[in-house]
Amino acid sequence: MHISFLIHNAYGIGGTIRTTYNLASTLAEQHDVEIVSVFRHRDEPMLAPGGKVRLRHLVDLRKDSPEYAGELPGYAVPASVFPAAEGRYQQYSALTDERIARHLRGLDCDVVVGTRPGLNVHIAQQARRGPVRVGQEHLTLGTHSGPLKLALRTHYPRLDAVTTVTEADARTYRKLMRLPGVRIEAVPNGVPAPALEPADGTGKWVIAAGRLAPAKRYDVLIRSFAKVAAERPDWRLRIYGAGAERAKLRALIDKLGLYNHVFLMGPANPLDPEWVKGSVAACTSSLESFGMTIVEAMRCGLPVVSTDCPHGPGEIITDGTDGLLVPVGKPDAIAAGLLKLIDDDELRRRMGREALKNAARFDPAHIAERYEALFTDLTGRGALRGSLHRTRGSLLSSAFKTRDASRAAFRRVRAA
Repeated sequence: MHISFLIHNAYGIGGTIRTTYNLASTLAEQHDVEIVSVFRHRDEPMLAPGGKVRLRHLVDLRKDSPEYAGELPGYAVPASVFPAAEGRYQQYSALTDERIARHLRGLDCDVVVGTRPGLNVHIAQQARRGPVRVGQEHLTLGTHSGPLKLALRTHYPRLDAVTTVTEADARTYRKLMRLPGVRIEAVPNGVPAPALEPADGTGKWVIAAGRLAPAKRYDVLIRSFAKVAAERPDWRLRIYGAGAERAKLRALIDKLGLYNHVFLMGPANPLDPEWVKGSVAACTSSLESFGMTIVEAMRCGLPVVSTDCPHGPGEIITDGTDGLLVPVGKPDAIAAGLLKLIDDDELRRRMGREALKNAARFDPAHIAERYEALFTDLTGRGALRGSLHRTRGSLLSSAFKTRDASRAAFRRVRAA
């Protein structure tokens, strides 16, 4: 198959970019795969796709590039196709409308995959007839605004399939969106095995990673760790990531006197070398669409103490086997979960081994197989639909010829 992914900006760094590269690179071992980035803002991508994946862009935002598009007239005109209710809509314009439309009209492929709601809308409206149209949901339906849900309900019926990253979100789509004829499938994100030996459970570090954003509730994690440090002062917490909450979290660490126990490490890429230095991972989010960092930690042999927030963690962690699920926003419960693993070396190591084994189901090879099966089924249906349309057209053509011949004979009889 020829498979084409359409992504916001493949030259940055983020969960959608990583999982798209993982999936595309694995599919490219058997298929012809390209990633088309709407925007390009740097010479080389932060994350490199596999060698067989082609990468190209539609709008060049590099000011030193001869193709720089930031001063073209259409760049300053608001978009009319990309939905205004999408969080990134201010980056889209009449120029992106036109270039995405031109790309989709001329796209010669078997499957075209959108990777965010606004791009899925573009595909639904503008992709030419023929390719299977798949829209990926990397967040959750519940996090979208009412106007955006209305836009999706209006345009998504033209898609062939919508994929979500959790079963819970797939159920929500089936229940609330009313998309007759559109296949709704839950396919989780793929996370490759690290090229390192897994953690051995001896390092006295708890590791957390992700954007320093309110939904991650690192403030709760820091308050939890104050209780951990009081009982086990030999353990430390490292938090990897960047974001708007950094100054606030730094102030909280100082206020609680945890400057020798809690460290804001900044972003790290790749994270695998940092995970394996730890023995326990923590996730204290109030909301997750999936939980990439949970899987990353488990693939490095770390049991995870995670809040049982909607959608992601409960579908990844088997509570009491490869990690612990605790209530959202409860520092005492989070501290108790961390201390349970910190204080029991055998339990921690056993759960780490189980985490390593159970997380293998998220290997990109398994995820690519599921997408391949979906694409194969949909392209087969498309061929069947095409055959039915051709058969119907042939039957109609024969019927029209018979009708016209009968009318001609009737006119000859009347003339005689």
